[in-house]
Order: sequence, then C-alpha cells, then structure tokens
Amino acid sequence: MTSRRDFLSYTGAGALVAASGTVTREVRAKDAPRTPQTHARQGNYTPIRTLNGWTLPYTMKNGVKEFHLVAEEIEHEFAPGSVAKCWGYNGSTPGPTIEAVEGDRVRFLVTNGLKEHTTIHWHGILLPSGMDGVGGLSQPQIGPGETFVYEFTLRQHGTHMYHPHADEMTQMAVGMMGMFIIHPKQGEQVKIDRDYCFLTHNWALHPGTYRPDPSVMVDFDLWTFNSKVFPAIDPVVARTGERVRVRMGNLSMWNHPIHLHGVQFWVTGSDGGRWPKSLWRPETTEIVGVGQTRDLEFVAVPGDWAFHCHMSHHTMNAMGHEIPNSLGVDQSGIDREIQELLPGFIAMGKHGMAEHQEHVDMGHHSGPANTLAMMTGKGPYGNIEMGGMFTTVKVRDDLKRGDFSDPGWYDAPTGTIASRISSDPNFGHPPRRKM
Repeated sequence: MTSRRDFLSYTGAGALVAASGTVTREVRAKDAPRTPQTHARQGNYTPIRTLNGWTLPYTMKNGVKEFHLVAEEIEHEFAPGSVAKCWGYNGSTPGPTIEAVEGDRVRFLVTNGLKEHTTIHWHGILLPSGMDGVGGLSQPQIGPGETFVYEFTLRQHGTHMYHPHADEMTQMAVGMMGMFIIHPKQGEQVKIDRDYCFLTHNWALHPGTYRPDPSVMVDFDLWTFNSKVFPAIDPVVARTGERVRVRMGNLSMWNHPIHLHGVQFWVTGSDGGRWPKSLWRPETTEIVGVGQTRDLEFVAVPGDWAFHCHMSHHTMNAMGHEIPNSLGVDQSGIDREIQELLPGFIAMGKHGMAEHQEHVDMGHHSGPANTLAMMTGKGPYGNIEMGGMFTTVKVRDDLKRGDFSDPGWYDAPTGTIASRISSDPNFGHPPRRKM
C-alpha cells in the first residue's frame, strides 16, 4: 500500500524520502537501448552518443520525467582479457547517461543494491539543498535495499555528472559515476550534428587481480575513457564537414590534457553550459581538471585522427611502478639467471620498449592472469603501441548521416602518406649542434 509520504514524493512535493517499493522497472545495460534509438535531431537538440555507453530511458508521469537508477556490483570488461568486479549503476560503469532539457521537472528513484549505504550527488546541478546528495549533511544515507527519491526542476543547461557522496574513496574508485547532460530549452544558435560524451577515470587493478583497489591514491594501473582502455574504446565517427561536439567529464584523481590530432577545436562549454561565443577559444589540447567538464567542438576533416590524454603513462595499460631503468643496459647473460627464478622472463628495454608489444603479440610474454599488455593495438601500417586513454576520430566523406558504425581504416589519397626514402643510417647531411 502506498503511504502518504510516498504519494507526496511521487506527485512532486519535492521531499527526498525512502520509497516503499519499486515504481519503475529497473533498466540495466544489457536490456536497454545502447543510446537513444535514433540520433536524428529531437526538438531543439541532437541526442547524445556515449562512447561504449548508453542513455537511461525515462517514463513520463504527470508531466515529470521519471528515471530509475540502481547502485549495484557488476562484472565489467575493460578490454578483452581484463574483467573485474566493479560497482556501477544499472549494470554498467559508468552508469547510463542521463539526458534531459532545461526546464524539465525530473524525478530519480535510486535503489541501493550494495551491501553498504550510498547516496547520489548531482555534480554541478542547481537544486534545493536537500536534493544535493551529501550523506549525513543534506540527507540520510540510502541503506542497503532502500529506494530514495530525488525530485527537482532543471534550471540550467550544460555538461554535468553524478556520483556518490558516501564512502567516496571506495565507491568512486570502483566505478560509481555517470554523465548528466542538460540541453538548452531554446536550442543552440550554432547547431551540432554529432554530440558525444565520456568520463575519464583511473583504476588500481593490480596485475593478476580481479577487483580494483580503492586505497591507491597515485600509482594507478589503468586509465580509461568511459571505463574502457584502448583498443576497446569506441571511435568518434563523423562525416566530413559535420560539426562535432565531444563532452568530457573528469572524475579520476588526476588532471588530463586531452589532445586531438588533425583539427584546431574550440573549447565552448562546461558544467556552466555552452559559453557565449566571445569566450570560445581555439586549442589542440585542453586540460580537464579533476571534477571538471569541458566541451570541445570541431568541424570534421577526413582521416583517422588520434584522440588521447597527452600524459604518456595515461596511454598505457597495466602500468608498472618503481621498476629499475633498463634503457641502455646490456642484460645478456643476466636474463638466464633471472629465468631460473621467474620462468618466462624476457630481457627488454635496452633500446626502448617498442619490442614489448611484439613479444606479447607473438606469445613470448603472456604476463599475469587478467592483465592487459602495456602497449597494444594494430593499425593499417603496424603496431599502434598505445593503451589507456587513447581512441580515434574517424571521418569519412561518404559516411551516411546518423551512421555511427566503425568505417574501418582510412584509405589515404595517393601521395599523402609518409614513406621511406632510404635505409642508410648515414643518409644525407643533416646539421647537428656541436657541444
């Protein structure tokens, strides 16, 4: 039986309360649409495309958009060969993207499927204090098995996030977060053809383990776009000449200088909404600080373009720390002695680490269980030698509008690919600085 308290909360009374039962069937990643079913313009906006993610459906109830989030333990794959027990929402980490429009009245049913309490903080959203989601300060904690309701009117637009404000060190470290996109009610003066989003995060999934370590502060093993590492991260796909926006949120514990090859983009917005054009600035690299969001916009030009964090160790997998420097070291003979203690050891690094991927790909160096190779990925011209926060922007002249499928590798026009003209290390007469 529905109590008076439940009735008031569902009819827009605005109080945050514990609900007596499930009102909306929980939607999880495995049985939900990957993103909105159409990417054609809807009203005044273009729907969001979440890299490797999906958008949470809602139900209209008496003029209110009602969403249902479930906090729960999940099994997550960072890339083929690495699966972990993480926490997320509705079957995925990050949780599904929430998409709404400025002026909407929204209601969130939040069910706690964890064994400890939780809350949800609506990061950057303007709302009543009691809806802000800080456990113990602005609301009671949501206990295991309980469902709370949040309800408020959206009074802004922009790129936002959601995450727990209870046992943050653990809950965020193991994957509990998501994007919250609010489109402007009046539309946008400069129209967007494709609108992407993703979250940056870091993980301490130590070699050979299956559960992230929330106690790590700095020495992380995996750096992700939407909880995936290269080469498992979706490409950003566009048609030549389309205007593309990429919305990025950072809920990791480090800042990320995000660099896009091939174009000079404009930084146009944040959780403060799309900025006035007078504040737009051209860049090729933009630092997204911890707790910040940034919107990048560009006009797509044909090619396959790298898109990545410019901290080199953030584009590698299974990061090792405090390892002796082997650069320039002759390890001949020593490797056989080490192999007696560590069967399978291969001496590497005298001339650099490019050989690492070759050894792994050839099966010479398998590594610990459930642990990804440091460098990976193959392109049309050989090994890409990347990992972590790296993906591609793929732009084609003949791509159909609304087609987000991977078009394969770019067929570069004749004469536009760098090529070998000599194999002689003493070729030519290059000037050198004399010491």
